[in-house]
Amino acid sequence: MTTTHTLQKHAVGDLGQLLRHWRDVRGISQLNLALDAGMSQRHLSFVESGRSTPSRQVLTSIAQALDVPLRERNAIFLAAGYAPLYSEASWDAQEMQGIKRALDRMLCQHDPFPAIVMDRYWNVLAANASSPRFFGWFIDMAARKGPRNMLHLIFDPDGMRPFVAEWETVAQSLIQRIRREAVGHVLDEGTRHLLDALFAYPGVDAAWRLQGAAGPAPNLPMIPLGFRKGDKVLRYFSMVTTVGAPQSVAAQELRIESLFPADEETERAHEAWMSASHAPAQPEGGRGGR
Repeated sequence: MTTTHTLQKHAVGDLGQLLRHWRDVRGISQLNLALDAGMSQRHLSFVESGRSTPSRQVLTSIAQALDVPLRERNAIFLAAGYAPLYSEASWDAQEMQGIKRALDRMLCQHDPFPAIVMDRYWNVLAANASSPRFFGWFIDMAARKGPRNMLHLIFDPDGMRPFVAEWETVAQSLIQRIRREAVGHVLDEGTRHLLDALFAYPGVDAAWRLQGAAGPAPNLPMIPLGFRKGDKVLRYFSMVTTVGAPQSVAAQELRIESLFPADEETERAHEAWMSASHAPAQPEGGRGGR
């Protein structure tokens, strides 16, 4: 279930409002939440009403039962008067170096196909050498002001959009992915702003907010992402990798998007063009922007 608003910044005393908000988001009753969190309904009722001051462990149990994302769990702890439990350091902070090395290894090993590390809002944080080469086949990436956002790149008529085969089908599937892959399956304020920006592009139907994704192509288990290159259409599909059992906000919000050829013809053409390409091959990264 998703929500159309977010409650991320709260003063001490807003704890009950936050907990009720997350119960509404998850569609769970006070009784069922109490059972899932291993506490009595009376105790939970007192916590929500402010008549009882919960321990950090009680709050942790409630947040786990509600599957609250780590960033929003910190807001719950703050509202109760506790220090945040989960680090909100950036993705390339010292404490993330082990994960960053793993990301670098995965990006490198995925050459000659594009692989990109993104944050929760599809902003590009890092990319392998093949990614700028690939997109450089279609558009002048140097002419686009960075840093990059992959969704804007696909939706922008001055970006990759003219080269995307069956763009409307792809665009609808991406809209559904934004909702499905939102951290904690919740549309926070940043995600809603991203959706609003995408729907502001010409030719993006407002009805897509309510519609399901278009069906996959015949005989394929997924919706391929096709790119027109001359008289050919190169068809790919993506696989998304996330960090298992994350214990920091950055680790939970990171994901790698890896493109794979959807058929043998695409694989052969891709490898041939990549071998012949003389486009710049330096990895790129950054936050925000289009």
